[in-house]
Amino acid sequence: MKSLNSKGYKLITDFEGLSLKPYLCSAKRPTIGYGNTYYSDGTLVTLQDKPISIDDAFELFKDIADEFAKHVSKKVISNVNQNQFNSLVSFCYNVGKANFNNSTLLKLVNNNPNDANIAKEFLKWNRGGGKVLNGLTKRRIAESANYFSKI
Repeated sequence: MKSLNSKGYKLITDFEGLSLKPYLCSAKRPTIGYGNTYYSDGTLVTLQDKPISIDDAFELFKDIADEFAKHVSKKVISNVNQNQFNSLVSFCYNVGKANFNNSTLLKLVNNNPNDANIAKEFLKWNRGGGKVLNGLTKRRIAESANYFSKI
């Protein structure tokens, strides 16, 4: 089973940003830390929650990101390299497991992980609340570029 490496964690945290206090994300869900909508025990974040420390935020992030990595590892049946895996976990972490499972992106990856159309599929997922978001567009470009990078 594949797992995230340090580059994978960094790819996600670079785009998630960090908030030690709960806030409403663009999808209007209470969020804390590095884009987490729930805690390691499954409890949902609320806007009334107390702030967390930087260390607690990173531990929470790693717990949740590793959970997403396990999910992606089960759903991706083709042989992908570490960069491809990191990008897919970043994507899944952001769009959610159900969206990942039903995506054309996953179907293309499982059919042929080197299909150039995968780049277009990443870019389709740049909306939040029905609007194109610049931050999501940048994230999808970075995920796609990392997916196809050889280094």
